[in-house]
Amino acid sequence: MGDEALMINGGRLWDSLMEMAKIGPTQKGGSCRLALTDLDREARDLFVQWCREAGCSISVDQMGNIFAQRPGTDPDLPPVVAGSHLDTQPTGGRFDGVYGVLTGLEVIRSLNDHGIQTRYPVEAACWTNEEGSRFAPAMVASGVFAGIYDLEYGLSRADAEGRTMGQELERIGYAGDQPMGRPLHAYFEAHIEQGPILVEEGIEIGVVTDAQGQRWYELELTGTESHAGPTPMDRRRDALLGAARVISLVNDTGLANAPLACATVGMVNVHPNSRNVIPGRVFLTIDIRHPDDQILSQMDQTIREGVQRIADQGGLSFELEQIFYYAPVPFDSSCVEAVDGAAQSCGYSTRKIVTGAGHDACFIAHAAPTSMVFIPCIDGISHNEVEDIEPEWSTAGANVMFHAILAKAERSGG
Repeated sequence: MGDEALMINGGRLWDSLMEMAKIGPTQKGGSCRLALTDLDREARDLFVQWCREAGCSISVDQMGNIFAQRPGTDPDLPPVVAGSHLDTQPTGGRFDGVYGVLTGLEVIRSLNDHGIQTRYPVEAACWTNEEGSRFAPAMVASGVFAGIYDLEYGLSRADAEGRTMGQELERIGYAGDQPMGRPLHAYFEAHIEQGPILVEEGIEIGVVTDAQGQRWYELELTGTESHAGPTPMDRRRDALLGAARVISLVNDTGLANAPLACATVGMVNVHPNSRNVIPGRVFLTIDIRHPDDQILSQMDQTIREGVQRIADQGGLSFELEQIFYYAPVPFDSSCVEAVDGAAQSCGYSTRKIVTGAGHDACFIAHAAPTSMVFIPCIDGISHNEVEDIEPEWSTAGANVMFHAILAKAERSGG
């Protein structure tokens, strides 16, 4: 039987996804498992249990990243890794992250089913705190693994209550002892697209070639609080009016660099937030993205110059801080080709695609050859409780992962 006839067990993968979704269910059918909470621990424990049942050895590094290894015939070779994350947004879906983790496990289970030995070890990985919902920034643990952040920085990230990642890893029992970072032969990540392109075009597999660069900012505009009645319109220093103009500036900057650019204001806090007080202070966040770093830098300049102009016009002072940046990531050509070849051998329709979201793969790409496999999601909706996929899409992505990993891990013994 040729390798093209080898397939994963789609029903088993779907059942695993549904079983994992029972941990932290939300009212609208989504998932809430914030990083390093008790629910996250429960999900981790289930993943570890399943991996051990599949014959894997388990290791956990100092940031709580979990690696389940199926040995290769050559123990001196670095592993081929497939993974993602189990933590979610507060009102997240059942597939963002978890699909990639359980696809890694399904690849290992299917290698067992077919009695295949590989020269390189194969691992399923679960990265800590990809979402960044509880601990900012996002993807911090994969960032430490890849050398983007140092260990002290990662462990010291604190939530809104001041509890650090290091403390919470200890509390839930996932403060591992494996040192951070090690050679990987290749890394693959399966994920729902989180956008509408594949589903609208009727394409089964997205072959991810690049990841957009991102810049995140925090902006505080300061004017003067004043009574909404007696203060004349031409004498106001209205911080909220300035913020509204900034929001329009950000949106216009994204539109001016379409179709690949994205520009978003996602959070606004108004002070004092009283109906008859002119706002004196507004905090807001800005998120800009583009796969071309030169254009991303031009967008950065547009935002900075625009904020200065808006502040001057409104008599406002401001503090603008860039809190997060990573350059656009071109994925490894051999890994991209492995994904493309796997999809073709399985007979799936494909298209090349750039990811607009951040993923652990974006950081791991700095340390190892990396690529991603995208599958459609219904209406392109993600980071939402109603996020959903069709079971056949789940199977298709896992089949592509299986063949791409098999190509990189090299079947032993013919």
